[in-house]
Amino acid sequence: MFSTHLIARLDECLQTFPHHWDGKAAITEMREGGSRNWRQMEWIGWYFEYLCQTRLVDALTIPGPTYGSASFDGFHEAPWDFKAHASNTSSHRIIVNDLEAIQEACEQYHAVGLILAVGEVVYNDRETRAFQKWHDEFKGGESYYVKARKERGAWSRLRKVEMTLQEIHLVRVDLGLVSRSGRFQKGFRNADGSARRAKLVIDLEHLDDEIIRTIKFSG
Repeated sequence: MFSTHLIARLDECLQTFPHHWDGKAAITEMREGGSRNWRQMEWIGWYFEYLCQTRLVDALTIPGPTYGSASFDGFHEAPWDFKAHASNTSSHRIIVNDLEAIQEACEQYHAVGLILAVGEVVYNDRETRAFQKWHDEFKGGESYYVKARKERGAWSRLRKVEMTLQEIHLVRVDLGLVSRSGRFQKGFRNADGSARRAKLVIDLEHLDDEIIRTIKFSG
């Protein structure tokens, strides 16, 4: 359903994306570029979103439409979302967006688009956690959540410090894919007892005809 012109234009723009993402450089670039998300721990997803917001403006309208409380990242011919995923992980399940918003958009436009960056990540060393300390200092100190976690004695995840981009997929998400995919937060409750909105989860290893273009990177 996506035109060949749109796919070709996205392909051309995505070819310009950097192959190697250094965490410190990416976070600094986001901060200097005015992104609100440079403080986020899971920076690879936010950096890819930032790259799309700044480099796809000739191909997509950014941001995209809102359905209820859920927003899409871009729009052209249909809503689009931007996601990044680490290839060297045990799971290839990707949380996309609000389930009801995707279903409504699919009913309106027959499908929604997903621009998915996949790459190999390197994690912070477990002993010194130098990158984590740098990021905390760069933000002006530990966040409330980090301090609260330490008080609880909770485990701290290793941080991703760099990523080598391997490929970017353009994925068509239609109601058929929605019906056979997973759900995230279904049945979960917020602290006030209200139900959390379910999100769609797709499995990258189970995509086939839904991948309409793949841009490969090397070096």
